[in-house]
Parts: sequence; structure tokens; C-alpha cells
Amino acid sequence: MEARYPSESLTVLTDLVLPGETNPLNNLFGGELLARMDRAAGISAGRHSRRIVVTASVNHVAFNKSVPLGSVVTVEAKVSRAFRTSMEVVIDVWVEDRQSGEKTKANEAIYTFVAVNETGTPVSVPPIKPQTELEKKRFDAALRRKQLSLVLAGKMKPDDATELKALFVAQENK
Repeated sequence: MEARYPSESLTVLTDLVLPGETNPLNNLFGGELLARMDRAAGISAGRHSRRIVVTASVNHVAFNKSVPLGSVVTVEAKVSRAFRTSMEVVIDVWVEDRQSGEKTKANEAIYTFVAVNETGTPVSVPPIKPQTELEKKRFDAALRRKQLSLVLAGKMKPDDATELKALFVAQENK
């Protein structure tokens, strides 16, 4: 399978925060934002794999800033790394000031998707070939996150988590 660039999976969803999507403080419901991130990440994973994809896990979500009523909110998703059948997707959420046009990063998340066939059986996905420095950083970090997840789930021995161990060995040698 030929490797694909993360930019080929880039998905950008922009929308307005409406009154029915807000909490009593007039900020976007967290669940509404999670749904928007899931949709963008699913499209991104589908673009990369060109298959049906399903959400396997929400690995990380940070609600760093509230998203007020009337805001223009943009969700950007891009595959950061592909494994055998799964893909890690990094999501950045931006809030745009309607008057100045200035965009501020409000939230971020990392989702994992699995590509499946029509019967729901996992299928192989193409590898990722990162290009930019940020893509390379995210690519490397994805393997460490996967190894940590496997160790915590008891599916990998800590001694076999070579990329994860390298973080601690590098710290000891400083």
C-alpha cells in the first residue's frame, strides 16, 4: 500500500454556534463540540483510508476555552499516524473573532479510528508519510501514545514499549 501525506486527510468544518447548542452560560455544549470533532475526524480518517471508518477511542480531549454563542468555530482534523488497521487523528478547534477575524485555538483532541469493510471487519490502511515538522512530531508522538495505551491495557509488556522507554532513558541521561 502506498503511503499518503497527512495533508491528504485534512478536513476543515466551519460553523456558527447557535442558541440551541449552548449551555446556561451561553457557551457551546461540550457534547456538541465532541460530535463536531468526531465528524471531522471521521471524514479525515475516511479520506486517508478510503474505507468505512468507526470511532475506536477518544484518547484525549482538552476543553481549554469556552466557545461562546454566536462564535464562528472551525474544527480541523488530520491523520497523524496510521497503524495496521487504525489511524490516529489530531483535531484542533479554533474560535474566530467575527470583528477582527483573529483565530484563537480553543480546544484539541486526539481520536482513533479503525477502517472496516462492509461487514465491519477491520481492514489494512495505508501508512502516513509526514512532511512538516509538526506532522513529524505528531507522527512520532502517536507511536508513544499507542504503546502507552497497549501497556496500560496489558496488551504489551513495558519492556517492549521501546519508543515509550526511550523518553525515560533520554531523561536519565541528561
